[in-house]
Amino acid sequence: MPMLLVKGSFQITGSEPDGDTVGFVPTRHPDWNRVPGAARLDLTNSCRGKLRLDAVDALETHYGPTSAPAHQPLPFAHAARDELLAWLGFTDVRRAPDSERVVSAVPESVPGWILTGGVDVHGRCVALAGRGPLPEGTRSGQDVSVGVPLLRRTVNHHLIERGLAYPTFYSNLYEDLREELAAVTRQARTAGAGLWPQDASTAGVKVTGLSSLTDEAVVVPKLFRRLYDHLASGEFSLSPSSSFRAFLAGAADTYRIASSATPRAQVRGLHHVVEVTDDGTVRMTRPIEDLVFTEA
Repeated sequence: MPMLLVKGSFQITGSEPDGDTVGFVPTRHPDWNRVPGAARLDLTNSCRGKLRLDAVDALETHYGPTSAPAHQPLPFAHAARDELLAWLGFTDVRRAPDSERVVSAVPESVPGWILTGGVDVHGRCVALAGRGPLPEGTRSGQDVSVGVPLLRRTVNHHLIERGLAYPTFYSNLYEDLREELAAVTRQARTAGAGLWPQDASTAGVKVTGLSSLTDEAVVVPKLFRRLYDHLASGEFSLSPSSSFRAFLAGAADTYRIASSATPRAQVRGLHHVVEVTDDGTVRMTRPIEDLVFTEA
């Protein structure tokens, strides 16, 4: 899979990194400008861009309105965040009281590199992230063929291998990389690593209100976001006859089911893979690594 290699450094002071986003400063702006969709990249904060880890979805630490952001169970959300920063090389991270904002970090920046194919709808660079010097035989600003061995050198692979984050695949990720991360996901689940012993995505979670999602249920973040948006709108009743299925259909997530008899067929709406029982229990009928989403 060819991806653009960009050398730079990771910086977090003054930002709110979580388990799948972190600040990145390119060493050379011309390399950054080669990222597909670069016109939407934000380098306003000390030339720092916001990096979104490809294929990784960690539990939310701050989601929704900035005045009153919501979160998923914080022990697991913070475990992914802390492992990401430690793996990159940050050893002393301090935050403002009762805040996710970093006020200081040691060191101030750590060297690294990213492999990217473009940006998301929010203007964030979506990438695989590595630490230290560039891979041998490469240079910043060139397109690099990315296979499984190079994928295994990234924090994306590391977080999923440790069971600290869910995979969430999009169609621009090549099959060999997706299959590797799906296999690592299944291994982590079988081993009971990280969040997997508490995962209720396919077992089901009874939702009685927002606190069920923010403080109790460990579920796939994409499902959390859809549930939160629905409940925050004032609809606190979840049942087969509630409006949640219509809400999921309206959200228009498009994806394919990799293990289906027609794995290339496109499905529109998560209501096809999410069920709601009479008592308000919500569950996914397919594991998250089986879904391959279409980019918005």
